[in-house]
Amino acid sequence: MTPISAATEGLTALQVERSRLEHGTNQLSMKKRRGFFDQFLESFGDPIIKVLLVALFINILFLFRSFDWYDSAGIAIAIFLATFVSTLSEYGSESAFAKLQEDAGKIRCRVRRSGRIAELPISDIVTGDIVILQAGDRIPADGLLIEGDLKVDQSALNGESREATKTPGDGGDSRDFLSKNHLFRGSIVCSGQGLMRVSRVGDSTFYGRLAGEVQEETRESPLKVRLGQLAKTLSHIGYLSAILVAVADLFNSLLIKNGMNIPLMIRNISQSPHLLFEDVLHAITLAITVVVVAVPEGLPMMITVVLSSNMRRMLKDNVLVRKLVGIETSGSLNILFSDKTGTLTRGQLEVTHLITGDCTEYKAEKIKLKKPLWELIELSCSYNTAGMISGSRIVGGNATDRALLKFVTPVSAGLKTRYVRADGIPFDSSRKFSSARVKASGTKNNISEITLVKGAPERILPHCTRYYNDAGKVCALPGRLHLENKMKEMTCRAIRVLALAVSETTVDERGSFSRLILIGLIGIRDEVRPEARGAICQVRDAGIQIVLITGDNRETAAAIAKEAGLINGKNTDQVITSAQLALMNDNELKKRLPMLRVVARALPADKSRLVRLSQELGLVAGMTGDGINDAPALKKADVGFSMGSGTEVAKEAGDIVILDDNIASIAKAVLYGRTIFKSIRKFIIFQLTMNLCAVGVSIIGPFIGIDTPVTVIQMLWINIIMDTLAGLAFAGEPPLAEYMNEPPKRRGEPVLNRYMLHQILCMGIFTVILCVLFLKLPFIPLLFRYAGEEKYFMTAFFTLFIFAGVFNSFNARTHRINLFAHLRRNPLFLLIMFIVAVVQLLLIYYGGSLFRTAGLSFGELRTVLLMAFMVVPADGVRKLVLRLFGRKGTL
Repeated sequence: MTPISAATEGLTALQVERSRLEHGTNQLSMKKRRGFFDQFLESFGDPIIKVLLVALFINILFLFRSFDWYDSAGIAIAIFLATFVSTLSEYGSESAFAKLQEDAGKIRCRVRRSGRIAELPISDIVTGDIVILQAGDRIPADGLLIEGDLKVDQSALNGESREATKTPGDGGDSRDFLSKNHLFRGSIVCSGQGLMRVSRVGDSTFYGRLAGEVQEETRESPLKVRLGQLAKTLSHIGYLSAILVAVADLFNSLLIKNGMNIPLMIRNISQSPHLLFEDVLHAITLAITVVVVAVPEGLPMMITVVLSSNMRRMLKDNVLVRKLVGIETSGSLNILFSDKTGTLTRGQLEVTHLITGDCTEYKAEKIKLKKPLWELIELSCSYNTAGMISGSRIVGGNATDRALLKFVTPVSAGLKTRYVRADGIPFDSSRKFSSARVKASGTKNNISEITLVKGAPERILPHCTRYYNDAGKVCALPGRLHLENKMKEMTCRAIRVLALAVSETTVDERGSFSRLILIGLIGIRDEVRPEARGAICQVRDAGIQIVLITGDNRETAAAIAKEAGLINGKNTDQVITSAQLALMNDNELKKRLPMLRVVARALPADKSRLVRLSQELGLVAGMTGDGINDAPALKKADVGFSMGSGTEVAKEAGDIVILDDNIASIAKAVLYGRTIFKSIRKFIIFQLTMNLCAVGVSIIGPFIGIDTPVTVIQMLWINIIMDTLAGLAFAGEPPLAEYMNEPPKRRGEPVLNRYMLHQILCMGIFTVILCVLFLKLPFIPLLFRYAGEEKYFMTAFFTLFIFAGVFNSFNARTHRINLFAHLRRNPLFLLIMFIVAVVQLLLIYYGGSLFRTAGLSFGELRTVLLMAFMVVPADGVRKLVLRLFGRKGTL
């Protein structure tokens, strides 16, 4: 290693100030963060909330007319809860950059200034500073290594777990992670020591540019886009209905009541102009009532409830939701850009194979049965290594050393006492080997002194003339060709190959080997998770394109992708490198994107670019990541899946944290997202059906001589059922595997589809007709003791309305004819509907004048329940008709 010079004086105080003025400080710029109250006010811009605000304003304006304060209070509470919970969820979304700053502020580093060594906070570093680096230090800025040799972990920046070797030198690309002499802020020194001259600070560093990208605003979620469209549709329907109701009411008041005699109408108006004012005011009030009843004020609250309740359920499946809207967005994914390490693979190197000199291949667990050969492997892996065992952990060395040491741990009893390590040569990338001279410490050993050699096969194998067979006997090596073919085969399977050998003579640093004895070729790789292939198949069946993005070379990336089931090996267009990606313009890459499956040697900028182009194509894009380098892409994506073992910055930038780093958990998140959207649609079917019924009865009631078929207090109870209780009931709908066989919903797909509209209109109109016939058929009142007083009759109507809604909720929760399908998996639905039924029965018998109810006899109650139940066979007939015409329909 190059010795570190003490002659480098560093900057003087005056030079530090000049540098700070010219190049800026090492602090990361931070955009002004919106306060909680500002975000709370912004949440009122939600389309559904705007419609509710208009309804609330109109309701308050005419409060003096009807004193229906409960409606105003209910809408106000719904608005407040929905906006407050939404703000709480989103407030944390800007904390990713704050986490970057917090982590950076804790770092202190040693700097040469004016000939002295000073320990300074990272923010005080300036361009031109000489920074002293040792093992364990975090690099505080971008710069050039001018003295010493370092091994650096850049995985947080480029995603590659392999340590980078850095040596002094000039030139090279200052933004290339593969550069041998350039160092980057955020990297960690694993071993060695050296001096770095700072070349870029603050926002100019690679780390600083990442910090700037993390602060960029993300686009609206698919759910918000769809709710915006729904709000427009509902507001147009509500306003149109209000106008029609107002016109119909005036037509009834002015023309029908005057026998369609226009001269008589004009005469009455001229004689009593105040009557015209009352008629107009009544028409306006009725129109406002229609608007208020038509608006689903429970929808924002229900969405919050369904997202929150599923967030807790998902935690049991190792999916931690940071931003509520991320759950539903995951169900709308069209394309998922996935990391390799830890997501498709286990995230740690493991020994998988051993090939002996006679080309016999052993699985890792089988070789331990060959005791003589296993002892040699134990010796090599435990003595010829820079790693060490600390308690239950393996520390030190590079990733390969740790994997080999883990393979032989626990070491056989007595091995450490029978052999001692005399000396050795550490691994160096220029030498491509390491060695350790081992001596026997007892008389019972077959070996007195040997030198264990480990390194690249191309460096070791040409010098091997003999090999150990599985009995530990030395045999003549039959040839290298068969071993080289095996090596190529293993490389194609993304297995890294190392050669283990023994030298009977001393080895020098130049690697002058003589007649080596081959122990075997060790295969090491980051194994593909056993569940990865099934999860990928499930995600692909759901219509989601998966693109693997990795820092590995093309061959290794293709081998992993093939084993995981991402590619079939026939289409070369499925795999491209970052260099090929850089040569394509945006339009060319957009054309290539549908066929793309693997991006090898990927750079951080590639991830953000792929996400951006996918979004420009109208796709809902997901991204997985675990490093600081992944944070901008995680933030930019429609839904970012950060890994539980990743950096805190990545977790803060993502929407969902996959606690077990497993792609199978991402598949579960997609399933939950689709379930949530279906739950929202089920709730909308239920609520709009009841709303249509309420509006219809409110409109028709005055024309058939019943001004208030439902009282104010009764409407309060109906609203509680429609909003809070129904939201809770539908929030517990189970995730069904069949949802993963459906194609993803388009980003701008309307919430109300044809099937929903068909059910809402058919069942809403049917329920209106049922209610009107109940009120107007002459024999119906006679069934409920209608003899001068109507309290029993109106109690029966109130009961009919409520239980028709309860039975309709069963219709709404499934498109199947069997209403009990999967009902056991949502026990909360049954519990809530049971509570509604019990409370309604209590109101019938104990509501009294407050709820305008009187106790019905058992026969009367049975009759009204049978009438209400008619909505079930009616909807069954509707579903059968759709199937007969080949329009089965689904949510």
